Amino acid sequence: MKNNLSTYSLIGILCGLMLYCTPSAEKKAKNIIENSIEAHGGQEAWDNLESLKFRKKTKLLLEDGSVESETDQWIQFRMKPYFEGSISWVSDSVEHISVFDGAQMKYTMGGNAVQNSDFLKSKKKDFDAAFYVIGQPWKLLEDESATLTYGGQKNLDSGKLVETVRVNYGPEQDVWWYYFDPVSFEMVGNEVQLKDHRSYLENNSMVKAEPFLFYGKRSSYRVDENGKKLFLRAEYEYSDFEIKIRE
Repeated sequence: MKNNLSTYSLIGILCGLMLYCTPSAEKKAKNIIENSIEAHGGQEAWDNLESLKFRKKTKLLLEDGSVESETDQWIQFRMKPYFEGSISWVSDSVEHISVFDGAQMKYTMGGNAVQNSDFLKSKKKDFDAAFYVIGQPWKLLEDESATLTYGGQKNLDSGKLVETVRVNYGPEQDVWWYYFDPVSFEMVGNEVQLKDHRSYLENNSMVKAEPFLFYGKRSSYRVDENGKKLFLRAEYEYSDFEIKIRE
């Protein structure tokens, strides 16, 4: 009986140690993102980034494959001494410039300022979204409102094996899943559940802009709840990166 009790005690201790040593779902998710940050240029370089400028081409497609719209934008952000930036493009021979000066949003169309507050709020969301996208994977650890959870390994619709991190930004917010190569930890793509549909963004190629690794070409697909591709919704191309890092 004594030996049995000793055996049970030992098993209990070992089980406790296993639970203690097993990383939580949140810690595992953060470890994956930290490895990805290193693979994409490192945290120190990102912290010392003063300004970032790049070109982004976007092609939106309808379900039948026809082109809905195309834009060719120049986007720039300045992180120091404070966060500001702009997005500019030409549509139907009219120049559009969207500017955040660190305090408020401004927008001009053909040289004329737009004052509508709701319109400016929507442009601020577009501006923030542009920085959120180009700021991956660093932004995943910067938002304190985000809940990170390790989702295990999975095979994408393409058959590629990836590590999964689920990112929840709170009630009534979109839920994101980020996919990472299990060896290199480079970002493979991400999936997002919006109120009315689900999308999968695939990173087709990456661009080395020393010391960073940014998106090159991306494809956005509408997918079903199981991640199966339904149709190509958008194509993105990032290029002409200009980077300034504090010495």
